[in-house]
Parts: sequence; structure tokens; C-alpha cells
Amino acid sequence: MGLLDGKVVVVVGGGRGVGRAEALACARAGAAVVVSDLGCDASGEGSDPDVAREVAAAIVEAGGQAVADATDIGRPGGASAVVAQAQRAFGRVDAVIGAAGIVASRTVLKMDDAILDRMIDVHIKGGFALVRAGARAMIDAGHGGTILLHTGAVGFFGAARQSALAATSAAVAGLVRSAAIELRKHGVRVNAIAPTARTRTTEDLPLFQGIAESSMRPEFVAPVAVHLASDAAAEISGEVIGVAGTRLYALGGRETPGRFGDGEPEALDGMADALAEATRP
Repeated sequence: MGLLDGKVVVVVGGGRGVGRAEALACARAGAAVVVSDLGCDASGEGSDPDVAREVAAAIVEAGGQAVADATDIGRPGGASAVVAQAQRAFGRVDAVIGAAGIVASRTVLKMDDAILDRMIDVHIKGGFALVRAGARAMIDAGHGGTILLHTGAVGFFGAARQSALAATSAAVAGLVRSAAIELRKHGVRVNAIAPTARTRTTEDLPLFQGIAESSMRPEFVAPVAVHLASDAAAEISGEVIGVAGTRLYALGGRETPGRFGDGEPEALDGMADALAEATRP
């Protein structure tokens, strides 16, 4: 018995990198999989439906069930179209995994509005729409399910030339925590994975220079996604799970013990000392 036997899983961004590893792992665990991938380049331009078709074909060849989809998740109606595809093909939706993402390594001063808009469309609007469409399908069908988005540790810690990715990653983390609270009563769990993995969009980063090719592969992320999509993770919701090779960890906001004043607004001549105390771990 596979961990996802009888489940229908949608994997958006399932044609390459982390999403591909997750789609294949979900199929091996027994799920019928909708492999959705626009087949665009790393910056979100272009399309190639064969990217999704290749993964779906590999699943079918291995004895599993899969269909390919090339919907642009960053366009209005894209998320609903992908979920509807799963319902037409397999009759239900049990898990939606949003692994699609694009990158643009530019400073704040040099970021182009068109590129920024595309990142917002894919990461924030696309992620929000996936949560909404997936949850509606699960609730209307009278059963719960799970939604698993992808974000980045950069949204918590920041990085040079990655301000746009950091901003959209932080937005996804906030979405996950809030949606988990709202959808708990419907039996819909919402989590995120923050992968650190060597893919076509990350392999040139300094982080991966001098590190063995076998380390931090997308395959390290896939088992975490399968578990979170399964009933074995029924009590986990609202979490952002970091995966970096063999390391697993949880990401969250920082809140210091802080300080309390004397009941009046802080005096300007004492503000430096007050902030130093307030920001102390």
C-alpha cells in the first residue's frame, strides 16, 4: 500500500526540478497525478507543453496514472483550470502542490517592473489562486485535503539581488499561515516547503559552488512533499518546512521578549536604548 493510494494530486511546476521530483514521488506513492507545467524558461518566458508531457509519460510508463497540463498559473483563471483538469481526468482532488516559480537576480534599484509583475503573478497571485481553487474543490466534494505551496528561506532572511524573490516568498509564507487558520474547520491543511536544492534556476548560485553534484538534489525534497500530502500528516498545518539536502527544519517569524515602557510614548532621547532592548533576543 502506498502512502497516497487512491489520492489525486495536482503538481503545478511538476515538469522540472523540485516539482518534477515531487510529481514522480507522488506517483510512486500511489497517487494519480496531474503534471502541470507551462514549460517556460527560468524567468517565466515562453512555453513548451512537452515538459509536462515527458513527466506524465514517465509516470504512465512506470505503471502509474498521470495527465499533462500546460496551464500558465500566473494568468487569471489558471489555477481553477488546473484543478478542473484533475476533476475531469480523475474525478476528485485530494492534494494541490504549487511548486512553480521563477527567478530574477537583480537589485532593488535595477528591478524591471515587468519582471516584478510576473513574479507577483506566479508566486503570490498564482499561489493564492491555487489555495482558493483547491480548497473549494475539496470542500464542495465533502472531503478535506491538503495544499502545499513552495516558498524560500530568502523570504525570512533576505539575500543580495533577491529582493523580489524574498518579497514574494514572504508573502507566500504569510498566506500559508493565514489560510491554514481559515481552512482548518473544513479539514483542509495548508503548508509550505522552502527547498534549498540544485536546479536549473539555482545551480549557478555561490551556495552550490564547490558542493558535490549529488548533494541537495531535488530528490531530497520529494519525500517531504509526499508525507505532507498524505493522511500521515493530518495534524500538520500552517508550517513552513525547510529542506536542504538531509537537513529538515521549520521556518518562522522572530518575536523578541521586547520591553514595556512607563505608560507614555517613548521619549526621543531614550529611543536608541529602548530599541536596543526591544530587539535583543
